[in-house]
Amino acid sequence: MLPTQRLPYQASIDRPPLTLPDGARIAVFLVVNVEAWDIARAMPRQVLSAPQGAPVLPDVPNWAWHEYGMRVGFWRLKAALDAHGIAPTLAINGAVPAAYPRVAAAAREAGWEFMVHGYAQIATHLVEDQRAMIRRAIEALRPVAGHEPVGWLAPGLTETLDTPDLLAEAGLRYCADWVVDDLPCTLQTAHGPLLTMPYSVELNDIPMMMIQHHRADELLHRTVAQFDRLHAEGATQGAKVMGLAVHPYISGVPHRIGWFEQALAHMAATPGTLFWQGRQIMDWYLGASA
Repeated sequence: MLPTQRLPYQASIDRPPLTLPDGARIAVFLVVNVEAWDIARAMPRQVLSAPQGAPVLPDVPNWAWHEYGMRVGFWRLKAALDAHGIAPTLAINGAVPAAYPRVAAAAREAGWEFMVHGYAQIATHLVEDQRAMIRRAIEALRPVAGHEPVGWLAPGLTETLDTPDLLAEAGLRYCADWVVDDLPCTLQTAHGPLLTMPYSVELNDIPMMMIQHHRADELLHRTVAQFDRLHAEGATQGAKVMGLAVHPYISGVPHRIGWFEQALAHMAATPGTLFWQGRQIMDWYLGASA
């Protein structure tokens, strides 16, 4: 099906207002992305372009850029989240627990939700057997997550037209690739409904820092602007959900982590704010919209 067949248009002003517990106005869906980059392949992202424009393999500098995030940046992000008692959603490749068992164990011990992020950090369109990849990723994460994985975020938010059907077939219940609203929506699939989750392509450090090349403080300013507006709308329009996505090799570096810490402090100090995992938002939404 085409996206418009799975998700018919609905104006946000026509959606029934929903209520969060205890008078809260906004649920922040905070996602930390951890990935496994294969040195034998072209790197998923580049901070340093290839010399003379000629791609090189192995791409050691860009591989090491990401590796810094897993060795150092992840722990800065986790310390910032721990300081506010926030257990976020972890978008995690199925290959991560074997490659970085210390990271996976720390996330489980802290009660983070494991959201399936493909098996390896490869665009979905380049995977020969998408069905097998989805199932392999779920099976790799299930024993280390401490819970049944129910959410999905594709590497680079990449999908084919049949991806939602394959996700629902595999037992997944929400997908964060569709950034279409400030609340979950329901996708129609060949195997029953699949929720969208309000992830973000703009409140996301990859486009913000690595594509648009903003100053480090843009993370704070954009997060606060988005949060303050949705929090205000939550007082009159019903509950809102705000996605915020960070990566250890980008927001976990020394010159950016302070802005992330300030953004967390602003949101955490604002009454009526919940920091919810995707599975919590899913359960709330299904109950509130029933």
